[in-house]
Amino acid sequence: MRKFSSEVEAAKQFATDFIQLKKEIARVIIGQEQVVEQMLLAIFCRSHALLIGVPGLAKTLLISTIAQVLDLKFNRIQFTPDLMPSDILGSEVLEVDNETGKKYFKFISGPIFANIILADEINRTPPKTQAALLEAMQEKSVTIAGKVYPLDLPFFVLATQNPIEQEGTYPLPEAQLDRFLFNLFVDYPSEQEEIEIVKSTTTLREVKLNHILDKETLIDYQDLVRLVPVADNVVEYAVRLVQKTRESSGKMPDSIKNLISWGAGPRASQSLIIGAKAHALSKGKFSPDIEDVKAVALPIMRHRIVPSFTAEAEGITTDDIIQKIL
Repeated sequence: MRKFSSEVEAAKQFATDFIQLKKEIARVIIGQEQVVEQMLLAIFCRSHALLIGVPGLAKTLLISTIAQVLDLKFNRIQFTPDLMPSDILGSEVLEVDNETGKKYFKFISGPIFANIILADEINRTPPKTQAALLEAMQEKSVTIAGKVYPLDLPFFVLATQNPIEQEGTYPLPEAQLDRFLFNLFVDYPSEQEEIEIVKSTTTLREVKLNHILDKETLIDYQDLVRLVPVADNVVEYAVRLVQKTRESSGKMPDSIKNLISWGAGPRASQSLIIGAKAHALSKGKFSPDIEDVKAVALPIMRHRIVPSFTAEAEGITTDDIIQKIL
C-alpha cells in the first residue's frame, strides 16, 4: 500500500498508474482502448459496467485481465436460464456437530464473494436471479435467511451481453440497468488489430502480467475521486444535460421531443459528475471541466434513456439522441 503526502501527489500518481494499467492490459488486449479506459474509470468510480458485444471480442478476457493487473479476487458466473439466486449468493446448509450431535445451519458462500464478478451473458437468466445481484451491486452486501453478509471491498460487477441472440433472453429491467455506471459497446477490431490478434492467439505465447495496484491503493484512489472538487458550472451543465432528456422539465429541445419515452433520472446526473472526476484525474487534471462531462456522457446516458416508438421506427438510436442534446 502506498502512502501519499498530499492529495495533489496522489492525483499525479493516479494519472501515472492509469497509464501504466492501460499499457499492461494492452499486452493481452489488442485495440479496444476506449473500452479499456472506460472500464477502469468505472472501477475507480466504485461502480459497475455492462459490456455489450457479439461473441469473440474478448470481453471475458478483458475482465479477467483487469482483475489480474489489479491483483483482485475474480469469479466468473455463467448466467443460464436455470441459474438460481442461491447459485450466486450462496445458501445455508444443515450440518451436525460430531461431538454434541446438535444440528446447526452453516452458510456456504457463493461466487458473489469476490472483488470482481464477471456476470457472463447476464440477460440469459430469469428476472428473479438477475434481481439477486441488485442488493450486492447497490449495498455491497447480501442477505441470506435474514442475516446480512458484507462483501469484500472493492467490489465490482462487470457484466456482458450478446446483442444478437434475443431468443431465450430476459432483458434487464430499468432498475438494474441504472445500477451500471457505464454501458459500453465493444465493436469489431480494425483489420490491422485483427491481424495482431490472430498472430498473438495462434501461438504458444503466454503473457505473465504484472500487478500494477494493490487492493488498498485502489480503495485510496476511489476515495480520491470523491474528493476531487467540481466547479458549479460543470455540475449545472451535467444536470441540464440530463434535464433535457425529460419533457416534464420544459427544457427538452424540440428536435427530440418525439424521440424519448422516458428520460434519464437523477442517478444519471450523479454518474456524469463522478465519471467526469475520474476522467479528469486520468488525464492529469485536478478538477473536471465540461469536456470531461462530455467524454463520459454517451456510456453513462445511453442505457438510461428509453427511445420512443417513433425513434425506433426511424432507426434513431439513444446515442443519436444524446449527440443531438450535446
